[in-house]
Amino acid sequence: MKLHKTLTVIATSLFFNTIYAASDNASACSKAYDQTDFPAALSFANKALDINKNDKEALICQGRVYSGQGKLDDAIKSFNLAEKQVTDGFDKMIIALVSGHAYKDAGLYEQAIVSYEQSLQQAKSIKSKAFERVAYQSEGNVYLNSGKYQQALDSYLAGSALTANDNERGESFESIALAHHKLNQHDAALEFQIKAFMMHEKSGTLDQYAHASIELGRYYAAAKNYDRAERTLNKIIKFAKEQGGAYYEAYGYCILAQVKAATGDSATAKTLVDQAKSIAKNSHDQALAEEIEKETKGLI
Repeated sequence: MKLHKTLTVIATSLFFNTIYAASDNASACSKAYDQTDFPAALSFANKALDINKNDKEALICQGRVYSGQGKLDDAIKSFNLAEKQVTDGFDKMIIALVSGHAYKDAGLYEQAIVSYEQSLQQAKSIKSKAFERVAYQSEGNVYLNSGKYQQALDSYLAGSALTANDNERGESFESIALAHHKLNQHDAALEFQIKAFMMHEKSGTLDQYAHASIELGRYYAAAKNYDRAERTLNKIIKFAKEQGGAYYEAYGYCILAQVKAATGDSATAKTLVDQAKSIAKNSHDQALAEEIEKETKGLI
């Protein structure tokens, strides 16, 4: 299960919108990109480049759009053209970071790590702890995707030491918990997921709170603390119903079904899976339907 946009990508976008000076068209490209309106974003980037072919912000946005469209070669070409226009460490750091994102999205994990490491070193050179954290978090995500869970944990721990607020701490704790979970270190996973839950309960969005709650239920179940798992999941299912959060209601049913199956209550598990599938069908959410299938395959 994942949030619709990763917090690392959101953090990167926020820096683009608040720190990174850009022409009007390049700024419009960034905003359209954040809304996943790739045709509009590309149009704005092209307009900016028609005015100034060396507009590095437009080239970077163009590259991000190409990456979002799955056009890795075009993305890297745009980033390389942007790199030729820059001299300072901040710009180099940004280009290395977005290049890493492009390689990661294309499944080229070794190249992604190289780019993220370059971004990390640039962040250190300009003493930007915020972007050091983003680079470590990004490296951890790549290691996690490639099954290198201990390296993911090491990266997440390094990034956690650089957090500046409760939202960042919540993201870091949740990532650390996931790495421990993948390493079958269930007590440690619970410890950090409880911390993540507390951060998101205090300062997070409703999505973050719901996600943290469901993962907490999952980790209680992994530690065979089924009573706590059930109470946690029933609480977030009730909350999701009240808030109109069909996605998290359905996902809560999925994980609760796993708990019921683990305790031998197959009939209730089947009912819960059917409820989850019904929500996905009624909301016309194919991505949710696929996640439900993945979570419950072979369960009953």
